[in-house]
Amino acid sequence: MLIETPHIIQKSDPVLVTGAGGFIGSRVVNGLLKLDFEHIRCFVRSAQSARRIESLAKDGRFSSRIEIVTGNLLSPGDCVRAAKGAKVIFHLAAGRGEKSYPDAFMNSVVTTRNLLDSADRDLRRFVNVSSFSVYSNRNKRRGRVLDESCEIEQAPAQRGEAYCFAKVEQEQIVREWGSKYGIPYTIVRPGQVYGAGNEGITGRVGIGTFGVFLHLGGGNRIPLTHVENCADAIILAGILPGADGEIFNVVDDNLPTSRYFLHLYKKKVRRFRSIYVPHIASYALCFLWEKYSKWSGDQLPPVFNRKRWHCYWKQTVFSNEKLKKKLGWSPRVSISDGLTQFFESCRARKANA
Repeated sequence: MLIETPHIIQKSDPVLVTGAGGFIGSRVVNGLLKLDFEHIRCFVRSAQSARRIESLAKDGRFSSRIEIVTGNLLSPGDCVRAAKGAKVIFHLAAGRGEKSYPDAFMNSVVTTRNLLDSADRDLRRFVNVSSFSVYSNRNKRRGRVLDESCEIEQAPAQRGEAYCFAKVEQEQIVREWGSKYGIPYTIVRPGQVYGAGNEGITGRVGIGTFGVFLHLGGGNRIPLTHVENCADAIILAGILPGADGEIFNVVDDNLPTSRYFLHLYKKKVRRFRSIYVPHIASYALCFLWEKYSKWSGDQLPPVFNRKRWHCYWKQTVFSNEKLKKKLGWSPRVSISDGLTQFFESCRARKANA
């Protein structure tokens, strides 16, 4: 990642990366080191999650440039320690595994509010890393094209996904704090982030809930972004001028179809039985599931519903035009190289299981 444009901060200014030990966060830290930033504060939740960062800190070239802070963003005191003096905050920490709405709200929304409350007055930018899951994927202005102008879920709780609900609420609080307190912010929305360390088949391809894999994506493009490309975009959104108040989608070029991805996975990783479900049938299934859930008084939760279908399985074209034009981003890892690395990692994980 070569950046010639002037930065909004100096290389010696402190920057904070929350979720620094995570799948994407560790790559953001590594990218900042390669750009010669001299004071990178890495906030992690536990000693175990700090392992990726500790390996960098042991490197003599980087040891003096990395500060590891262990804590919990639910603690205002820990947030003050983390944010003190930071000129840019890259906020990647979020609850992903929570299935309940209260847990997701606490670990994505309350934590973000605490961090915003703790930010210094001279903060130059708060980069909130969100997700494609916030989009409703309906009523798009440009037909099938999904870009940053598209509508997000207005009633996210009705989709039956705690993660979507939390991300929509998280974005809202960032915008509110930006408007109310003048905090400069940028929102980054990655698509499906993939790479070594995040093996598995995205739900946009299909689901294995019923004992057999139901292939729901068909000829749809998958909004993939390689973890290295995603980290590059997040860094650019944090340090380049002209990004305040902006939203950037992150997806790679030459996206594969769901059908092609599944074919490659079976060929290069493992073979298994799958059944293709046409789009009209999957939509009907979601509709009937909704109706039965309502009839049964939610004894069967509406996990599969039309809101979810629009988000994950509706035919869509994904745009990265704004990210390229405004920040000069381009995918450093091609889709062919990225998928090759990904399938090799999947095979290795399967062999070691």
